[in-house]
Amino acid sequence: MAKLGGGVEGFNVDLANQIARRLKRPINIEATQFSGLIPGLNAKKYDWIAAPTTVTPERAKALLFTEGYLDTDFQFLDKKPRAFPPLVLLIFIYFGFPFLSIEMPKLAALALGFFLNTSSYFGEIFRAGIESIARGQMEAALSMGLKKRQAYRYIILPQAVKNVLPDLVSNTLEVIKLTTLASVVALPELLNTARQAQALTYDATPIVLAALMYLTLLWPIVRLMSLLEHKHLATR
Repeated sequence: MAKLGGGVEGFNVDLANQIARRLKRPINIEATQFSGLIPGLNAKKYDWIAAPTTVTPERAKALLFTEGYLDTDFQFLDKKPRAFPPLVLLIFIYFGFPFLSIEMPKLAALALGFFLNTSSYFGEIFRAGIESIARGQMEAALSMGLKKRQAYRYIILPQAVKNVLPDLVSNTLEVIKLTTLASVVALPELLNTARQAQALTYDATPIVLAALMYLTLLWPIVRLMSLLEHKHLATR
């Protein structure tokens, strides 16, 4: 991967440098997109490739592969799709519940919609944090006479929250951005108010001011998230 100060680093880079050192040959490492590796090799842009590459019959006919040197358990992952988009969920709660004889105040409907939309994500973040703590810490706490609830409160949860703090801040940032949906239930909201002012004055200044206010509000949170991520990576 690319380094902040320039150049590249990683396991494959270290492996290539070690091979060059043992062969007593100079080496020049270039980073490129994965899709350009084999075309670049065929075009003689590179002498060889130091990257895990799947051996296929088509590639084996034209390329020479070494024996496998890296056994990983890597997996692809993606966010789980949301069962209800927040806008649909909010409309269903505020406009659908009255058909069930359930009247809700606007603010309560908004809060319930946000809660249902984001609670599962916060739950997954906390679960991941708890699972990141070694099982031996719980066993050690129980062996010292602590009850399971006390072990979670004083030992497991503080470490778990610290491990996932950047993710918690990131999710909180998403919740703040979701507040722009408040206008759906006719609640006063910054962006919608700016649009109304723009419609009355035929001037883009209210929209610009609203954008600056969002920037002023969210930028410190973004910087805090970045700081926490770098601090977390530095302590790993």
